[in-house]
Amino acid sequence: MKKKTYSNVNETIYSKTLENGLQVFLLPKSDFHKTYALFTTDYGSIDNSFIPINQSKPFKAPDGVAHFLEHKLFEKENYDAFDLFSNLGASSNAFTSFTKTSYLFSTIENNYQNVGLLLDFVQIPYFSEATIEKEKGIIKQEIQMYLDDPNWCLFFGLLKNLYPNQPLSIDIAGSAESITNISVNDLYTCYETFYQPSNMTLFVTGPFNPDEMINYIEINQFSKKFPEPIKIQRIDESNLQKVTKDSSIQMAVAQPKMILGFKGNDDLTQLAPEILLNYKLSITFALQLLFAESSSNYQTLYQKALIDDSFDAGFNLDRTFHFIEIYSDTNSPLQLAETLEMMLLQFQDSTDWSERHLNILKKKSIGKTIASLNSLEYIANQFSQNLYGEKTLFDLPEVIDSINLEMITKYLKQFLEETEKSIFTITPEENPEVSS
Repeated sequence: MKKKTYSNVNETIYSKTLENGLQVFLLPKSDFHKTYALFTTDYGSIDNSFIPINQSKPFKAPDGVAHFLEHKLFEKENYDAFDLFSNLGASSNAFTSFTKTSYLFSTIENNYQNVGLLLDFVQIPYFSEATIEKEKGIIKQEIQMYLDDPNWCLFFGLLKNLYPNQPLSIDIAGSAESITNISVNDLYTCYETFYQPSNMTLFVTGPFNPDEMINYIEINQFSKKFPEPIKIQRIDESNLQKVTKDSSIQMAVAQPKMILGFKGNDDLTQLAPEILLNYKLSITFALQLLFAESSSNYQTLYQKALIDDSFDAGFNLDRTFHFIEIYSDTNSPLQLAETLEMMLLQFQDSTDWSERHLNILKKKSIGKTIASLNSLEYIANQFSQNLYGEKTLFDLPEVIDSINLEMITKYLKQFLEETEKSIFTITPEENPEVSS
């Protein structure tokens, strides 16, 4: 078992890749009472087209199958995993993103038994036609709930514009129509392909002895038989369809909502992991320099009543995609979009584009990162969801400190050189015409 100490944050991580390929990360926290574990597979909603294990023909899964699979793994033939966790004094949950599915528990007792249960219920699947049909109704209700959420619709409206007819533009839970088509065979095909131990990571943090914990995990894994690890063959469903420049819908909202997106060249997501981390942090800091509440741009937008407290700007980067999103409730969506685009394209003209402002933002970010290390949930989620080669969550303070204005300028110029933009708006049903 490897041991790495991060003296800057006073943390020590133990790691080991087991014979079956499972990556295990252990973070002992003797001064905590709670244990938190996250079991993650590198499989999410965009992984709908692939070549199944031991097959040669491409397989197209129904939209939403990764999320559906997450729900169904808890329910077995004779028990429900939620009940077993509860009996062991733990609370459990799971979540699916575009590229990952994670299962978790939190407890103050029975650490090892709960880790064993987490491994067992995820690694021993059971699906039947009867339980699947019952789940379809539940998930359809969940889908409808999101369709009634204006902010959710705003985000996916932008994705449909930026990535038309691609998996990224489809709701993580799928649609009522796609859910109807999910079968037992679909679930097993996706499970056997993506739930290989070699495609998964286990992160455990809390008050335990790392040698005892890794021994317990190894015994659990050695007691099970897994097929030999096989490289997953995902099929790229990206296409050359042009970005939709603008679109809108009407909903029951009190005020128009606007989101402006800039799609990056997705080839950049294939950069070396450590470079990719610098790239992600640079674009993130660029947006803070230009649009944080401390910026003159923000004050100008606010004073002109183009934005309100809902305003935010963010950068999304994952396995095969990256884009900037800037959104706000506004009575002048077109004027706001034009102003934001000008501010972004002319970023070096901003009085806030300075090392002095960047240093303030960096200190704030480092402080926030260190403070967040008091949360086991934050540590586990950030560590498991954001692995950049040898760099981890605990390297962030030093990496952030190394970011400079020259680097940010270089990466933002690189992003903007090949970017495509789109605007999506939601207008009130009773008054679809808004000022520009």
